[in-house]
Amino acid sequence: MKAMKLYPADTVALAVDELKRGDVVSVDGEKIEILDDIPKAHKFALKDFKEGESIRKYDNIIGTASRPIRKGEWVHSHNEVTTLGSDKEYCYEPVEEAVYPGTSSLTYMGYKRDDGSCGIRNYIALISTVFCANGPLSKLAAAASQKYSTNDHFDGFVVLEQEFGCSQTGTDLITTERIIANVAQSANFGGVLFVSLGCEMAIPSKLEKYFDGVDRNRIRVITLQESEDELEEGLEKIGELVGNLEKDHREPLPISSLHVAVNCGGSDGYSGITANTMLGTLCDDLVSKGATVNMTEVPEMMGAEHILMNRAKDKETFNRIVKMIRDYNAYFARYGEKAADNPTQGNKAGGLTTLEEKSLGCIQKGGHCAVMGVYDYGERVDTHGYVLVSGPGNDLAGVSGQIAAGAVLTIFTTGRGTPCGFAGPTFRLSSNSELAKRKPTWIDFDAGRFLGADEEKKQVLNRELYDAVLDCINGTLTKNERNGYFQMGALKDGVTL
Repeated sequence: MKAMKLYPADTVALAVDELKRGDVVSVDGEKIEILDDIPKAHKFALKDFKEGESIRKYDNIIGTASRPIRKGEWVHSHNEVTTLGSDKEYCYEPVEEAVYPGTSSLTYMGYKRDDGSCGIRNYIALISTVFCANGPLSKLAAAASQKYSTNDHFDGFVVLEQEFGCSQTGTDLITTERIIANVAQSANFGGVLFVSLGCEMAIPSKLEKYFDGVDRNRIRVITLQESEDELEEGLEKIGELVGNLEKDHREPLPISSLHVAVNCGGSDGYSGITANTMLGTLCDDLVSKGATVNMTEVPEMMGAEHILMNRAKDKETFNRIVKMIRDYNAYFARYGEKAADNPTQGNKAGGLTTLEEKSLGCIQKGGHCAVMGVYDYGERVDTHGYVLVSGPGNDLAGVSGQIAAGAVLTIFTTGRGTPCGFAGPTFRLSSNSELAKRKPTWIDFDAGRFLGADEEKKQVLNRELYDAVLDCINGTLTKNERNGYFQMGALKDGVTL
C-alpha cells in the first residue's frame, strides 16, 4: 500500500511511503499519477482545487488552497494555508454516541495514600523550589542514590529541578507555586524533600495552603541558607523518608482510582492514524472501565475544538470548553502571536501543514469519550472519566500541569522522537516503526505497525498496547524511568522582576 485515504469525504490522501513523480497509485479504485516527489507521511491531492477551495482530511477542513492545485500534486505549505484566524461562534450539537465513565471489577496493584489518591510507584521526590537550589539538589540526589538502594517498596528518587521560583509576581508566581505543590502531591511519591534556598518567592511555607489532607510526615524541607551542612542534613531527612516507606506496599486497587494523562510531541503525518488512534482506543477502554484520563494541549485542539465541544456531557461543560479556547486565543493575541503558528518545523517536515490538520490528529488520543469536566492549569481533577486540562502545547509545561492535576502515568505519542521524561513514568509510543527501531531506548511501544494493518491485526495490536500499559501500571518501568530522565516545568505568563 503506497497511499491511504482516511475518510470517504477526504480530498487528499496520505503517502504511506515516499512517492516519486510519475508514480501511479490507486485510491478508492482510481489510478492517480503523482505529479511531484512526495515525502512519506505527506499529502497529495485527490482532485483539482481552485484557489481558496477547502481541503479535507479526517472528514474535516484542514485548510484552503493558496493557489490552484492539480490532482496528484503534493499538498503542503507551498500551496495550502490555514483557515484559523478569528473567534468563531459555536453551537452545542451533542453527539448521540460517546463513551461515558463506566464500572468494572478490574484492579491493578498500586499504592493507596492517606488522602485517598492512588499511585503506581513509590518514589521519593527531591524538588527544588528555586533555580538557585538546583546545584545542591543535584549533589544531594547523587549522594542519596549511592546510599539508598531500591527494593520492593521503594522505587528510587525522582529529582525535579526548578527553572523559576524567584523574581516572579502575581498570577505567574501563583502558577509556579501551584505546579510545584500539586506535582509534589503526586500519588507516585511516598515522600517529598523540598530543597529551598530560603529567600525565594516560592518558599515551602507558601506551598502549605495546597496541602490540605496531605500526610505531613511524608514531607521534609531543607533551607540551604539556614543549614550548617546541607548534604548531611539532607541525607538525614531523606533517611527519615526512606524509613517511612517501609510500611508501604502494593495492594489491589479499583481501576476507578487510576488517573492517566495523554499527550503528544513531535507529531508527524502518521501520528493521527497510528499512535494517537491506538491511544484513543485505549482511552475509550480505560474510561469505560472507570478510570480517569486527562488531555491538554489547548492550542492543538484549535481547528478540531468543535468535535470536543459536541462531546461535552452538558451545556455547562460545552461553555467551559468554549471559554478555554477563547482564553487561549486571547493569550496569544496579548503577545501578538497566532495559534495557527503552532506547527513546528519538525511537524511540517513530518507531513503536517496546518494547525487544523495537527489538531484533528491530536484529539484522536481522546477516542470517542464524553468530556466530563474542564480544569484550569495546575488545578487538581475531582471528576471521573475523560477531562480536559487547560495547558500549552509545550510538552514540559503541559505534562507538568497534567501531573499536577493528579495523573500518575503519562502516555505520550511521538513521530519525530524525544527522550524527555516528566515528573513520573512516561510510556511513549512511536507513530512510525522507523523511530522505534532507531531509538529503542526512548520508545516503549511501536505503534507504526498499525499503519495499513487489517482489522484483525489492529485488534491484536490494541490488545498488545493495553497489556503493555497495564504491565507498566503494575510496576514495569518505562524507558524514561530506566534512563532516570525526570523533569518538571511551569507555564510562564508574567513579569520577571
